[in-house]
Amino acid sequence: MLIDECRIDNTITPEEYMEFRKIVGWALFPLEQAQQGLANSAYICCIRKGDEAIALGRVIWDHGYVVYIADVIVLPEYQGQGLGRVIMELIMKQIGEWLKPGYKAMVSLSSAKGKEPFYRKFGFQSRPDENFGCGMCQWMEGSTDI
Repeated sequence: MLIDECRIDNTITPEEYMEFRKIVGWALFPLEQAQQGLANSAYICCIRKGDEAIALGRVIWDHGYVVYIADVIVLPEYQGQGLGRVIMELIMKQIGEWLKPGYKAMVSLSSAKGKEPFYRKFGFQSRPDENFGCGMCQWMEGSTDI
């Protein structure tokens, strides 16, 4: 099993992170932004085969009731081998450990197109449904005018 050949740590460099985003076709932005985002993440898990980062998960948390799973990425050549499941299991375990008895958190994510069935296995519901409207997002770019 591939995961047996790997190690899991809680770090990823901005360069590695942006390379992941590039490989899977996600939006790119300056390394400085990536560094700040990683530094302000509540949780990062990275699966490495040797020194190569091959899968990662990243979570943002307001330390109250809002948790956002910002990234779950497995390099294409390693997909379908259970690494995404391992990442999600680690993320969900960590979120559970943050919550005091009786506390609740709204855990959200934005699924990549076609990956919704994967997240349903972890209890996530697709939107819209009878309780929730459609999730929405927008990319904004800073002005170059000073």
